[in-house]
Amino acid sequence: MNGKVRAGIGYDVHPLVPGRRLVLGGIDIPFDKGLSGWSDADVLIHAIIDALLGAAALGDIGSHFPPGEPKYKDISSLVLLEEVREKLSAKGWQVVNIDATILAERPKFMDFIERMRQQLSQTLGISTSQVSVKASTSNGLGFVGRGEGIAAYVVALIEGGKDEGI
Repeated sequence: MNGKVRAGIGYDVHPLVPGRRLVLGGIDIPFDKGLSGWSDADVLIHAIIDALLGAAALGDIGSHFPPGEPKYKDISSLVLLEEVREKLSAKGWQVVNIDATILAERPKFMDFIERMRQQLSQTLGISTSQVSVKASTSNGLGFVGRGEGIAAYVVALIEGGKDEGI
């Protein structure tokens, strides 16, 4: 690695509701419910965005893509992630790696993880070896355990950055 290195942490959660499609990591997941939100409500990508913005000290997802803003209604979170990648690049940052965990009781994600990794790495312009996506349950505890929502935690590492002084 060359230059400065920074880490960021991201977290997002959305409730599961009937009548919406379930999108995680930019992939449509067959399920009887989807995540409620202003955009496509992709909690995985939203947590990645917050981790990347946090690492670069550029605020959070809501400050860049405010809910209620008509141009973001039902937008693909992949579009938002691409915008964030461009914002980081403009400041001289490159993504080193992403480590993500999805928390959900159902559905099971094993058959979709590799496609998520491919989609995320393509959007970020990095290798799939730099993107880790895992899934876990909460063993029946809390809102996740009751099947009321899905959450995601992400750690992102970036390097580079332009020296903008203090």
